[in-house]
Amino acid sequence: MKLFLLFFFASAINSSQNQKFEDDVQKAYINAKKGIYYALEHIPESKNSLSTELIDSDKLIAKIKVTKEVRGVKVESEGFNKTYEVRIVVYRSYKKLMEEGFIKYIPEDT
Repeated sequence: MKLFLLFFFASAINSSQNQKFEDDVQKAYINAKKGIYYALEHIPESKNSLSTELIDSDKLIAKIKVTKEVRGVKVESEGFNKTYEVRIVVYRSYKKLMEEGFIKYIPEDT
């Protein structure tokens, strides 16, 4: 009986630690997604690239880099939460960006 109770408590502690890990990584992922949405809404018209950071309550939540490619845009976003970091890279064609309303026209030099 003692062994069962010890195993049960160890499992409960491990489960609680796993849930905290999942929650922290999920928050970093959400911050990375915020960076993606911000970047898509702020695609530079005249520059070929843009780098910026999102800060909330004096904490860095995301680093963003937007690069214009031959037929679209590459967005890299690193989301942060505590000591966790999640990186998302998205490629979007100019045609798709126009369909979704992020840009008004397709650049001529593509």
